[in-house]
Amino acid sequence: MASFLMGRRAILSLGGAGSLGYLAYRADKESVQARLGTTNIHLKYPASANFPELSQHDNTMAKCLTPAIYAKLRDKATPNGWTLDQCIQTGVDNPVHPFIKTVGIVAGDEESYDTFVDLFDPIIEDRHGGYTKDQIHPTDLDASKIRGGNFDEKYVLSSRVRTGRCIRGLSLPPAISRAERREVERVCIDALGSLDGQFKGQYHSLSNMTDEEQEKLINDHFLFDKPVSPLLTCAGMARDWPDGRGIWHNANKNFFVWVNEEDHTRVISMEKGGNMRP
Repeated sequence: MASFLMGRRAILSLGGAGSLGYLAYRADKESVQARLGTTNIHLKYPASANFPELSQHDNTMAKCLTPAIYAKLRDKATPNGWTLDQCIQTGVDNPVHPFIKTVGIVAGDEESYDTFVDLFDPIIEDRHGGYTKDQIHPTDLDASKIRGGNFDEKYVLSSRVRTGRCIRGLSLPPAISRAERREVERVCIDALGSLDGQFKGQYHSLSNMTDEEQEKLINDHFLFDKPVSPLLTCAGMARDWPDGRGIWHNANKNFFVWVNEEDHTRVISMEKGGNMRP
């Protein structure tokens, strides 16, 4: 059904990088630069004049972005037309967070990690305490290796395992178009519709839900709500809401897939109690 691209470059984006076999439009570098020359008016000015004011910022982007890196990357764009300034805008707009140190950068597509590698690599390494560019993120789905994991049910009412995955070839949520978002929804409905047995379920579009249906799913902690955090809205995560968003779940409501919330998909397994091994 799907082959997922795993690796360190999937860590920091609001979406990861996965594959369900969709081919996206690819423009060559020259045509992208030609478009930028006519549409990005700020390129009339030197990079030094457009460098963001970051003196009051406490996020990882502000720590790693230097005038030299900005000047090197400012005029570049991914094949989809995503630029450095679009990557860093949420970090520029949100200098500090009252409780956590935020990252301050998003990727608009998979190619962002290569096009802007001089900024993404140091941010990833700093954020993860020395995660260098030649390291590969380990994956191990053997539940028998979980240490402990059986929590006292006097304190743990329910537990869930959740992961986010995005579809290769489609822009990530900060840059995704309406058409691409709807394609994510279509691919997910087709793929999930092939599941059977305990995983057999149904997709529910937010656009077709009544307010009462949405509120019940939200109150039951099954459904996501519209993003209101400035970190997300400044990254473009609430655009066109609720178009292309929805939830798929099985009959027992213990296996969910959120479609086009923050990532293309959020895959969730949820059960009562605190035993994480079964």
